[in-house]
Formats: sequence, structure tokens, C-alpha cells
Amino acid sequence: HNMASSNHDDTCIGNNHHHHQQQQQLHPLAFSILWSPLPPITWFLPFIGHMGITTSHGTACDFQGPYTVGDRGKMAFGTATRALQIDITSLPAGGAEQWDNAIAEANAEYRTRMHNICCDNCHSHVAFALNDMEITAFGIRQWDMVKLCFLVFFKGRFLSLGGFVKQFLPFGLFLLIVILVRLL
Repeated sequence: HNMASSNHDDTCIGNNHHHHQQQQQLHPLAFSILWSPLPPITWFLPFIGHMGITTSHGTACDFQGPYTVGDRGKMAFGTATRALQIDITSLPAGGAEQWDNAIAEANAEYRTRMHNICCDNCHSHVAFALNDMEITAFGIRQWDMVKLCFLVFFKGRFLSLGGFVKQFLPFGLFLLIVILVRLL
């Protein structure tokens, strides 16, 4: 499921403000941090998952593995189940163009990096973009993977009931089994 319409140019350089307003209306996930479960890790730690960031057009970009960044709307571990939209009014200059340029820079940088699940991962890619654009949101000015992890866990909205189930049902079953084993 591609979150961007295929009938328009995905680049935002040189587009006018009116065009961006139309894009925001067409793409409700524009200017968002996206999250999806990362099996089997999410099954045991439901706050751990895969993260991406959307352009002003709603196109998902994510660090998918060593030297690999997806920037065509398809995340590495399937459709996003949670999203947290960022208010871009705090951007120092440039608005949507500044947002998209920072994501393009993060994508280019992470195409040169080895993936490390603990230290330089999909969350780091999103943090790089947010730090590059110098945005302040939710009281955060300096972004990192831990802040992003808990921000999306506590503030991100579920995109469907199925997304909630994918995140918490395996953990709930795991807890139930542990409790039953301890009682028997």
C-alpha cells in the first residue's frame, strides 16, 4: 500500500504554498513519524518497533538495512500501524520545503551507513532528519532514538484496530502464558 499518490511528482522543491495545502488535504499522513511492529521483538517489548518519516506528500521514508533507505512509500516491515503528525510551524524557515530537504539529506546520509539495531537504526534516521531541520515539537529540540521511541509509544495514534492488535496481542498472550505457568 503506497501512501503517496502515483499521479504527481514526489519532489516538493519549488512547489508553492497552495500546492502544499492541497497535498496535506490529500495525504493525512504528511509530516508524520510512522511506526510499525518489528516481529518478534515487538511481541515481547511492545514499545520497540520500526520507524519511518513521511514527506510533505505523505510518502514514507525509512532506514531499512545496511546502506538501504526506502523512499517510495513502502516501509520495510509493512504498512505503518501508528502515526504521529508533527506541527511544522516551529520550523525556522522554509516550512514544507525545509521538512522535505531534511528528509532527503537524512536519506542520502543513511544510504552510506551500516545498520546497527542498537545504535544506528531506523529511529536514528528519523532523529537525523528532525535534528537537521531544527524542528521543536512536543517540547523536544534535540531528537534521539529513545525520545522518539517513547514519544510515538505514548502519543502516536493507531491507524486501525488491527494496528493495535498487532502491537499488543502477542505481548498480551505472552503475559497470559507466563501468568498461567506461574499459577500451575
